[in-house]
Amino acid sequence: MATARKKKLLKVCRDCHKVVEGDVCVTCGSSNLTEDWAGYLVIINPERSEIAKRMNIDMPGRYALKVR
Repeated sequence: MATARKKKLLKVCRDCHKVVEGDVCVTCGSSNLTEDWAGYLVIINPERSEIAKRMNIDMPGRYALKVR
């Protein structure tokens, strides 16, 4: 019999769009988080990424494209 795995509930900071696993954003320190988001973006090198520049992202990490 297979055991059911709990899926991690990812939240997104409404201020900086960073994907977080806790209750506080590790990037900006905000607790203004939401579970209502769409689009998953991984930034590896923000200095060379056009989308990072357009979204004002200056740190590598996981981000949401759309936050509601």
